[in-house]
Amino acid sequence: MKVVGVGCGPGMLTAEAASVIAGASLVYGSARAIALARDVIPPGCEVHEITDYRSLRSLPAHAVVLSTGDPMLAGLGYLPGDVVPGISSLQVAFARLKVPLTKAAVVSAHGKDHARAVAEAGEEVLAGRVVFLIADPAFDVGALAAALPPLIRLAVCEDLGYPDERIAVGTAAEPPVPRGGLFVVVAGEF
Repeated sequence: MKVVGVGCGPGMLTAEAASVIAGASLVYGSARAIALARDVIPPGCEVHEITDYRSLRSLPAHAVVLSTGDPMLAGLGYLPGDVVPGISSLQVAFARLKVPLTKAAVVSAHGKDHARAVAEAGEEVLAGRVVFLIADPAFDVGALAAALPPLIRLAVCEDLGYPDERIAVGTAAEPPVPRGGLFVVVAGEF
């Protein structure tokens, strides 16, 4: 099996990823991942939208599994087989904000305990790191802001790589508010 990162938005498919997908006969992915790779999926390739993530471990060895962003950043990199990295939302957000990746601390709140993620993010910020928080649509940026010193900067990065990309920057005292459900949060001194 090959797990292939398709990037976090359109046009972010690497040459290596495109080559692996172009040689596939069986592809699995979320609707969004399939859409990002659609132009390189070969004619006649069997394509399935993932409905049960637990069953992915039992796919045949020739399957190509598409992962949005990079499979090793809260993606499908835990699956057996080879991993082809992709351009992650972390890379894009930090590039847009001009924050060195060496300052990053990754915290995931996607489908997880939001209160725990807020506490972990607060600890990382107080330790001098710039937190990259993987959110889900229900994540409350205000709760994160309330856990941080008022002058700490916060950025809500939405729809990264898409035409309607939006990056709103504020502080913990006046946090930016997400407009949609596809966003990440960057917090710290940047």
